[in-house]
Amino acid sequence: MNSNHESLTKQIFIECGPQTLFSFFTDPEKMVRWIGRNVLLDLSVGGKYRIDINGLDIAIGEFKEIKPFEKIVWTWGWDDSDIMPPGSSTVEFTLTPQNDGTLLKLHHYNLPAEKTTSNSNGWTHYIERLQTLAEGKDPGVDPWSIKK
Repeated sequence: MNSNHESLTKQIFIECGPQTLFSFFTDPEKMVRWIGRNVLLDLSVGGKYRIDINGLDIAIGEFKEIKPFEKIVWTWGWDDSDIMPPGSSTVEFTLTPQNDGTLLKLHHYNLPAEKTTSNSNGWTHYIERLQTLAEGKDPGVDPWSIKK
């Protein structure tokens, strides 16, 4: 692993079953309610995705692994970024049934050191929105989705 690359891990307990939570990663209409203004998904291993956050920041990557209701792995990067281009890092989401809900773990690997803090803040923001939504509440319009 490159010495100037890092990884980050987040976890959050969400009061819904893994099947429900999984749908927020696989249905563009559900996904766009927690991340981005426009989401395009080709839900297959090797399939591409595109998440337009705010008209300027656009995440692009491809699905590496899809295990229904258990795990999703995709590459991650930013359109027009030299530091973190599309496909340059990997995000792994694991969904583990726990009590009356699901423990969502996120591992983001191969992050450029200078992008670790911004990605950590970003994932905290988005998984909290996902938690709100998956628990049946409305997170409202994402303030980050408004054009800068």
